[in-house]
Amino acid sequence: MRIAVVNNFFPPRVGGSSHLSEALAHQYARAEHEVLVVTAAFGDSPVSETSDRGYRIVRLPAFSMPKLGLSIDFDITFATGPRNILKLGKLLDEFSPDVIHQHGQFLDLSWLSGRWAARNGVPVVLSVHTRLENPNRLYALVFALLDYAMVRPLVNSYDPYMVVMDRQMDAYIRSRYATREDRLVDVPVGVEVERFRVAGDGAQVRSQWDLGDRKVILSLGHVIPLRDRLALVEALPGVLRTFPDTVVVVVGNVHYRAFLDRAEQLGVSENILCVGAVPKCEIPDYVAAAQVEAHDLDGHGLGTASLEAMAAGVPVVAAVHVDNFRGVQLVDGENIVLVSEGRPAELAGALIRVLSDPEGSALVAGKGRELIDQRFSMEAVSQQHLEVFDRITVKPSEDRGGEPSQS
Repeated sequence: MRIAVVNNFFPPRVGGSSHLSEALAHQYARAEHEVLVVTAAFGDSPVSETSDRGYRIVRLPAFSMPKLGLSIDFDITFATGPRNILKLGKLLDEFSPDVIHQHGQFLDLSWLSGRWAARNGVPVVLSVHTRLENPNRLYALVFALLDYAMVRPLVNSYDPYMVVMDRQMDAYIRSRYATREDRLVDVPVGVEVERFRVAGDGAQVRSQWDLGDRKVILSLGHVIPLRDRLALVEALPGVLRTFPDTVVVVVGNVHYRAFLDRAEQLGVSENILCVGAVPKCEIPDYVAAAQVEAHDLDGHGLGTASLEAMAAGVPVVAAVHVDNFRGVQLVDGENIVLVSEGRPAELAGALIRVLSDPEGSALVAGKGRELIDQRFSMEAVSQQHLEVFDRITVKPSEDRGGEPSQS
C-alpha cells in the first residue's frame, strides 16, 4: 500500500502531532508499505530526504503565522501558494497514494491534499490533534466561528474519515464538523514504548539544573490555555507545607504565562523551573528525574505526554474521567491517580500521597505501564490505522458481497 502522511508539523519540529505522525510513518514503513511524508519547511531541514526509518520526506516552502496572543501561539507555518499547490499536486500524482493520512484539521497541507484526494477519488483519514477551544469567552467565540465558517466547509469538502482519539475529541468532532457516524474511527493516541524501556539519565538532569535530591513534579508539554498549569500552581503551596524543597519542572514551551503570574502572587516562583522544549530523546531523562507527572489537570483528556510518563513507569496525576478512552478503563489508585478538576486542595493531597508513599506509587506506576503496553503501544495503534486503511481502500468489486467491506 502507498500511504501519504501529511502534517505541517514534523520532526525536527517538536510537538505531539509531529512525534505521532513520525512514529506512525515509521511503523507503516516497517510493515513494508511505501510511505511519503509531506510537511512544511522548518529551519535548515533538507527539502527532500529519505529517512533512515524507511520513508521519504518532502518539505514544502512555508511562511510563519504571526503570533496573535490567542490560544496556541505555536510557530505555525502555512504552505499555501500557487507554486506549492502545483508542487503538491505533482508530488501526489507521482506517488499515487492509496490513502492519505492527514494530521491537523486546521492546517493548510491537509486542505490542499484533501482537495487533491477528492479530485482523484483517494480516501483520506484525518487525525484531529487539537480542539480549537479557549477558556476565554471571546477567544472561544472566535475559534468557534473559525471552525464553523472556515475549517468545517474545507474539511467536509473532501469528507475524510476522522480519527477519534478520546471521548472529548469525539464530542468535539461531532459538534463542530457534523461528521457522520460511518466516518468516525476509534483509534487512541500511540506511545513509542521502546523509548522508555531503557531508563533515562535522571542524574544528568538533576545535575544540569542543580536539583540535588529535591522532590520533582514533572509537568510535560507546551503550556497553553487548555493546559495552563494554574491548578498545579494553586496546589503547590499545600505540597510545600509537607515537602518544602519540591520543584515543578515544566518541559515545553510557555505560550501562556498566567501560571507564572499566579506563582509570583503565591510566592512559589522559586519552586517552578521552566526548561522549555527539549529534544524527544531527552524526555526519558526528565521522566527518570521525577517522582510524579502532572499536567492534564483541566478536564481536557489524557494527552500523549501523560501516556509517555506512564510508559516510563512514573505515576501520573490527572483530572480526567475513568472512561476517557473508549474500551479502556482508568482506575484511580491502580493505574493512575485521578483528581477533580478545579480543586487545588484535592490535587495537593494527591501529590503529597504520591510523594509520601514510594512503594504504593511504584505499584500504580507499574500498572500504568502495563496499560500502555497493552493498549497504547505504537505497534498496536499503527495496526489499528492500517486496518482502517485496508477497509476504506477496498473497492466495491473486490468485496465478496459487492459492497464495501465493513470489517
